[in-house]
Amino acid sequence: MFPLIILLFFFASIINVVFKFWTTDADFTLLSKKLKREEIEDKVVWITGASRGIGEVLARQLASLGAKLILSARNQAELERVKSQLTGKHAPGDVKILPLDLASGEASIREAVEKAESFFPESGVDYMIHNAACERPKSAALDVTEESLKATFEVNVFGTISLTRLLAPYMIKRGRGHFVVMSSAAGKVPAPAQTVYSASKFALNGYFHSLRSELFQKGIKVTVVCPGPIETSKDSGAGSSGQPRLSEKRVSSERCAELTIIAASNGLKEAWISYQPVLGVMYLVQYMPSVGFWLMDKVGEKRIEVAAQKGNTYSLDLLFGKSKKP
Repeated sequence: MFPLIILLFFFASIINVVFKFWTTDADFTLLSKKLKREEIEDKVVWITGASRGIGEVLARQLASLGAKLILSARNQAELERVKSQLTGKHAPGDVKILPLDLASGEASIREAVEKAESFFPESGVDYMIHNAACERPKSAALDVTEESLKATFEVNVFGTISLTRLLAPYMIKRGRGHFVVMSSAAGKVPAPAQTVYSASKFALNGYFHSLRSELFQKGIKVTVVCPGPIETSKDSGAGSSGQPRLSEKRVSSERCAELTIIAASNGLKEAWISYQPVLGVMYLVQYMPSVGFWLMDKVGEKRIEVAAQKGNTYSLDLLFGKSKKP
């Protein structure tokens, strides 16, 4: 009788783990952590891409936690709108607006860094949240134009790296600083129909993980956040790039921001945020790459077809050969 009870307990435990894995919205390490408010309160946090989407939600949540904010994006009017809606220990009165176009070149970015450092001279920038990104409509890799290729890399890679390279010396001089990089699941696994975007996020991951290894002993931390499909205000009823979403299941921007702040406050080196099946594919590619790459090779062509039909490009139907037309 006792062995039977042990066996039943064993199977129940397995079922419980499988259920949690299937219904979770982040990697298990991230889910095991709690917010460390003391790591956020009174800290200076600079957010790019803060005028909408995840950046706006991050600003709202960080303000409520008592952070001192610097908000950047290209649209100053939208930044002012975001600022006016913030509440917190230092908001909206002490929130700083710093318009910035990451594609504007090094001289412009250098000027922005100098201004950001001058806003709170007693502390400087504690957290740099790289949230700004350029994502184009899904298409086959060979259909991407040179203009689209350059525009994506200019913002996602070159501008972000330039900003980091110019800000890091200030952090090193203080002996502390934290870069939080909003990458993507597409920077961890192949993303057919998003090839250039995926390449830009792989580049970010490689750069920032290497940068952390170089600067860790100097007090510099790096957290790379890799979200899968995220529901933002602009996605209501539509997918990324304004395409209909059908039945795509997306993590809310509020939950994504919450988990990002938890990851940063705990100093996690990398965090994954997504529902299934994307999260499962990330685990496969990470720990069983041959299986993960085989899986993506199997669905790649179908995903391009579904993207062209503006269908659900995150569905398990891609694997089983089914397709849903809008």
